[in-house]
Amino acid sequence: MGSELFEQQRPAWTSVILIFIVSMIGFVIIGPIVGFILSMPFIEGGLLDFQSKLANPTAYPELRIPLFIMQGSATFFGLILIPALYIRGFEKKNPLILFQNKTIYAQSIIFTILVVILFMIPNTFFIEWNANLSMPDFLKGFEYWAREKEDIAAELTAYLTQFDSFGNFALAFFVIAILAGVGEELVFRGMLQPELHRATGNIHAAIWISAILFSAIHLQFFGFVPRMLLGVMFGYLYYWSGNIIIPMLAHFVNNGFSLLMVYLYQLGIISIDLESGESASPLLVAFFTIITFGLLLYLKKFHRENNSFAS
Repeated sequence: MGSELFEQQRPAWTSVILIFIVSMIGFVIIGPIVGFILSMPFIEGGLLDFQSKLANPTAYPELRIPLFIMQGSATFFGLILIPALYIRGFEKKNPLILFQNKTIYAQSIIFTILVVILFMIPNTFFIEWNANLSMPDFLKGFEYWAREKEDIAAELTAYLTQFDSFGNFALAFFVIAILAGVGEELVFRGMLQPELHRATGNIHAAIWISAILFSAIHLQFFGFVPRMLLGVMFGYLYYWSGNIIIPMLAHFVNNGFSLLMVYLYQLGIISIDLESGESASPLLVAFFTIITFGLLLYLKKFHRENNSFAS
């Protein structure tokens, strides 16, 4: 599944490194630079003023749209366009081959949506545990650094998801749910996971390594484990279904549903605050863990019976 995309004579680890480096150059350098240029019409003042405000963006509400443009550009160029050009240029293949290799079943779509939403309850346990993790003394320096980065990221996330209008929500939804769902799955599941499978000879190792890389690029150590577990789930959904659209759908549902819940909470329509970081009760966590695991087993069995993967 997916391995036919890459030239088999190239060493697998070489492909893994090339894919990761090319994507990160686009995501960290090229995309943000293009986004910076594209955001200029949406800012007041000159270039130097904009750069000055970027040092403390949460103090300037008018920077939300430029920041979303920069984030969307980083995702589009780094995780969609440049990887697609890599496939076309380095592998001499049509990037759309990733979307053409397996049938999509209605059962797969329905149960994927269900399992992603239900997994949010068990994952609250890992979110709270990871957020409150304390390091041993010899790692205190790293802990202080990571905690500072985490606090900055949390402040920026809260700033970007403070929706003053439906337009702001729609823009955030497009960037965080749609673009991220497509781009991150294209690179980490569609491209890296098959090559890691070829490199290690073990699909489970490939899924977990890809998930670790997926979580690592977010540079949020105190949210590392819950994001990694999401990556693992997306990886198995891709392996079982054989179609990159399924993990893209799962990623989209996870991000989109979370954004929708935040927006509805801000409007006062619901009373559940997903940004609280508090774990659900142990009983709910246990109950939904069992249901989630059962649904995942069903999806595995369903795709095996439909010859989607070799178990």
